[in-house]
Amino acid sequence: MTRRGLVLGSGGVAGVAWQTGLLAGLLEGGVDVLDADVVVGTSAGSTVAAQITSGLPLGDLLARQVDPALQAPELSPVLDADDRLMLLLDAHDGATDALDVRRRIGAMALAAPTITEAERRAVIEARLPSRSWPESGLRIVAVDGETGVERVFDAASGVDLVDAVAASSAVPGAWPPVTIDGRRYIDGSTRTAENADVAAGCERILVLQVMQIPGNSDLDEQVAALRERGARVTVIRPDDAAASAIGPDVLDPAVREASARAGHEQGLRVAASAGAFWR
Repeated sequence: MTRRGLVLGSGGVAGVAWQTGLLAGLLEGGVDVLDADVVVGTSAGSTVAAQITSGLPLGDLLARQVDPALQAPELSPVLDADDRLMLLLDAHDGATDALDVRRRIGAMALAAPTITEAERRAVIEARLPSRSWPESGLRIVAVDGETGVERVFDAASGVDLVDAVAASSAVPGAWPPVTIDGRRYIDGSTRTAENADVAAGCERILVLQVMQIPGNSDLDEQVAALRERGARVTVIRPDDAAASAIGPDVLDPAVREASARAGHEQGLRVAASAGAFWR
C-alpha cells in the first residue's frame, strides 16, 4: 500500500482559503502533510492540490489568500445562489439513481447561462503558481456532463493541468462545463464532495471536508469502506470559528481572508492530533 494520502474537498473560493490556511497552520505546528504520496483534489480542493504541489511555499500560498493585493481575481456567476439551487433541485426531481442525478445535473449545467469557458479558464490559470503537473501523485476529479461518469485526471492523462482544475471546479449552474478531448466536464463534487475513495490504496488518509450537507452520508460511507480495506482515515472539518468565517455562500470572494485566517488558527490548534495521526 502507498503510505499516505491527502484528500482536499469542494467548497468554492472559501474552501480554497480555509484549506490553504489549515495546511499552513498545520505546517507551522510541525505537521507537513505536503509529503503525501497521493493528493486528491475535487473542485476547490483541485485548486489547493495543484497549488500545494507546485513547489510554492505554503506561507506564500497563504499570503495569496489573506493579502488583498495578492489575491487572484475572481468573477461572479450569472445566476445567483437561489437560482442555482433551484436548478439543482429540479435536476434531482424524478431521478432514478445517483448516475441519473449526475446526468440531469450535467444537462442543466450545459444549458445554464454562464460566462465563457475562456473567461473561467483565465480565472483558474491565475490561481495556479505552475501550469505543469507535479511529479507527485496528484489526482483531480471531474464528471462527464453527458454520461455522469467520473474521470480522474493525473500527469499521465495528457490533459493540461489548468483544464483539469477548471473541469473539476465547473460548479453546475455557476461556471461553464469545460471541454477536454471533445467531452464537456463538470464539477467533480457532482459525484461526491471529497471523492475520498480515489485515495484507496493508501495506509493513512487525511481528508479535509469543507461542507457538511445535512442528510448526505457520502463521505461517511467512503471513509467506512476505506477503513474496511485497512486504511486509517481522519477527517478535519471547519470548527465553529471557521464555519462562521466561511458563511453561507462559499463562492463569495469577500470571505477569502477571514476563511484563510480561521483555517490557519484551526490548523495550529489541531496540529498535535493531526501530527500523531500523520507521522
